[in-house]
Amino acid sequence: MFDYSARPGLLDGRIILVTGAGRGIGAAAARTYTAHGATVLLLGKTEANLAQVYDQIEAAGHPQPAVIPFDLETALPHQYDELAAMIEKEFGRLDGLLHNASIIGPRTPLEQLSGENFMRVMHVNVNAMFMLTQTLLPLLKLSSDASVVFTSSSVGRKGRAYWGAYGISKFATEGLMQTLADELDEVSPVRSNSINPGGTRTSMRAQAYPAENPLDNPTPEEIMPVYLYLMGPDSRGVNGQALNAQ
Repeated sequence: MFDYSARPGLLDGRIILVTGAGRGIGAAAARTYTAHGATVLLLGKTEANLAQVYDQIEAAGHPQPAVIPFDLETALPHQYDELAAMIEKEFGRLDGLLHNASIIGPRTPLEQLSGENFMRVMHVNVNAMFMLTQTLLPLLKLSSDASVVFTSSSVGRKGRAYWGAYGISKFATEGLMQTLADELDEVSPVRSNSINPGGTRTSMRAQAYPAENPLDNPTPEEIMPVYLYLMGPDSRGVNGQALNAQ
């Protein structure tokens, strides 16, 4: 497990947007960030799931989050602009962006992967992530210390058979992270890095490995040290790095 111990109040006063915040790693990150003082913007497509996370944060007495229902699969360019305008009006800036939302798609040989399925996975996992990054970058630059964190995978660092569009989308994620990091290097208060969560006890993992015992994997809460490290001031100056949660 990534060796880092976050101090209380690490993220005090920070405004952080988390995509796919309704369940799994995204929900754990949202709860963890608020527990360390951040105001978290919960973005996801299923409002009921976001509301549940909102209630958990409220019940714990942490800073009040904001719920942002937003479907990355169907959102049009003007909706990204409207999202950025709303965040600027309500919060004035953004200190962190965790790209966590993605879909797995069919796990099949490329020869048998339909163009429709390939394009759907690439749209959610890459196109929407680019749109969100590009639209929110001006708000991140208004922060004195901002962090963009991309969620990668081991199959996005070395190609593996039958991971199809998902694996390819994670290679693209690493490419987007590195390109952004190089553009921001030493000219901006924004840094860009990626995390490979590793096998974690989530519904997506169960979908990918139905025969696996989920208890063999850590919970999303157990892999949070690296998520806290990259979102907080202790990682200032860390840019363009591909880190592992485990």
